[in-house]
Amino acid sequence: QVQLRESGGGSVQPGGSLRLSCTASRNIFNLNVMGWYRQAPGKTREFIARITSGGDTNYADSVKGRFTISRGNAEKTVYLSMNSLKPEDTAVYYCAAGRGPLLTPSSEYWGQGTQVTVSS
Repeated sequence: QVQLRESGGGSVQPGGSLRLSCTASRNIFNLNVMGWYRQAPGKTREFIARITSGGDTNYADSVKGRFTISRGNAEKTVYLSMNSLKPEDTAVYYCAAGRGPLLTPSSEYWGQGTQVTVSS
């Protein structure tokens, strides 16, 4: 059963924008932190952004000022608005969530990933 479902990936030219969405399935409750990782070909999975139920946010330096993370009113949806996209942003983007305060590769829930390609 898919527990986190992502959508919104695709192909865009450099400088363009995309918005990713992720929704947790009905049987998941009390999520404190939700966020995003990405993995480019030949590279390790990289933290991008996280947001807690209290609204605290953290970003990787590589995306600060360009990406914005937000949560839906139902607290089971998280969004990633990506602006000024660069070719180096090309990767599979994974949604992650957990009940603890931190988002790590060991967090409880993961999506299957959505491809983002930035190319001219």
